Amino acid sequence: MTRPIKLLWYLTAPDGPYPWQPEGRWHTGLDHLQQLAATIDRLGFYGALLGTSAYESLAVAAALIPATERMKFLVAQHPGEVSPAVLAKYAQTFDHFSKGRLLFNVVNGNDAGLAALGVHYPHDERYEFSFEYWDAFRRVYAGERGGYDGQFVKLAPRPEGAAPMSVWAGPYQAAGVPLWGAGTSDPGVAHSVKLLDVYLSFANTPPKLGDKFRRVGAEAAKIGRTLQYGTRLQVIVRETEEEAWAHAEWLLQRSSVANARRSVEQRLPPGQTFDTYVSDDPQVQRNLESLRSGRLPSARDLEIYPNVWVGPAWFGFDIMGPASGTTLVGSAENVAARLREYADQGTDAFILSGFPLVGEAQRVADLLFPLLNLDHGFDIPSLRVTPPVSEVAPKPKAAANAKEALVA
Repeated sequence: MTRPIKLLWYLTAPDGPYPWQPEGRWHTGLDHLQQLAATIDRLGFYGALLGTSAYESLAVAAALIPATERMKFLVAQHPGEVSPAVLAKYAQTFDHFSKGRLLFNVVNGNDAGLAALGVHYPHDERYEFSFEYWDAFRRVYAGERGGYDGQFVKLAPRPEGAAPMSVWAGPYQAAGVPLWGAGTSDPGVAHSVKLLDVYLSFANTPPKLGDKFRRVGAEAAKIGRTLQYGTRLQVIVRETEEEAWAHAEWLLQRSSVANARRSVEQRLPPGQTFDTYVSDDPQVQRNLESLRSGRLPSARDLEIYPNVWVGPAWFGFDIMGPASGTTLVGSAENVAARLREYADQGTDAFILSGFPLVGEAQRVADLLFPLLNLDHGFDIPSLRVTPPVSEVAPKPKAAANAKEALVA
C-alpha cells in the first residue's frame, strides 16, 4: 500500500470562484471563515493552513476553535512579531483551549516586510535570528523559566510565585508545538534542517520535488535529524478528466493577458524584459509567444506533467514554471494517482485548496478521500451514499423513442 499521507485545506480570506480577479472575489469575514472551518473539520481533513492575510492568523485560529473539534490549525507566524515568550504563552493558551491542535508555519518573510514589523536583519542573519527565536519559543513553551541568552534573543528568568505574570498554564503538547516551514537558499536549508519538523516546498513535478526533498534530507542526516515533507497545491478534481479540464479552461478564460504578463514579469531574471526573454523550456517559450501575441494559451498548453497545471490561481499564474499557484487537474482516479506519485517521492503532507473553498473541499473529500491512504489520526467519515442493492433502479430497456423510455 502507498505510504500514508495527510491532507490539509486552506482557511484564509479571500474566497470566491476566481478570487485573483476582483469580479470573482467575495468579501468574507468571520462568519464565512467559521463556516469554512466547520466544513473542513466535519469532512475529516487533517487540518488547514491559516496563511498571512489582512487578518492576524493566530487571532483568527483562536476565534475558530469553538467551530471545530479535531482539525489542526497550521498558523503562519513570522519570528519577531511578538516576543518568543509572549508567543509561547499564546500557544499554551491556544493548546489548552483546543486540546493541542496548534501547529506553526515558520515564515521568514522578506527584508521590507519584516522591517515594517521592527525586525531589521539582512537575509542570511535573519535565519540565525529565526533559529534563536524559535529555540527560545520552544524552551519557554515547554515550561523552562531560566531565561534565554542568545546573540539576538535575550529573556530574563521568570520567577516562581503567584504574581500574575509568572503563573502560566504550562505546555499541553508534550513534544512541543510542531514547526512546519520552508527555505530554499543554502542558509534557508541549513535553518530548516536544524529547526523544522516538517519541511515545506511549493510543488514541482513529482520527480523534481522528490529530488529537492532528498537533498534536504541529506543535509538533515548530516546533523542526525530526520524530517517529514509537505507541499502546497491547488486542485481541480471532478468525476471525469473532461469535466476537470473544462473547468480549468473556464478559470483560464476568467483571467487576462495582463494578469499573466504581470506574473511573468515578476519572475524574470535580472536584466530581462517581457519582450526579450527567451526560455530554455520550449513549452514555456511557446506560452510566452502566445502572450506576446495578445492571447492566453489554452488550458492544456499549461499542463507541464500529467495532471500538473500552471494556470491562474489566487497564488500566482505560474507560466514561468511551478511555484505557489501550481494546480492538480483531473479525474478523481488520476489526481489520486498523482498524489500517490508525490507520496512515493517523499511527500508526507499536502496543503490543498480550490475555489470556492467550501464547495471544493467537499468535492475533494467526496472524490479523493476514498482513494487515498490517509493518516489523520482519526476515522475519516464516509461521504458517499450507496443505496442498498434492492433500491438501485434497474436500467430501462431500449425504447423506440425518448417518450417510451420515460414511461417505462
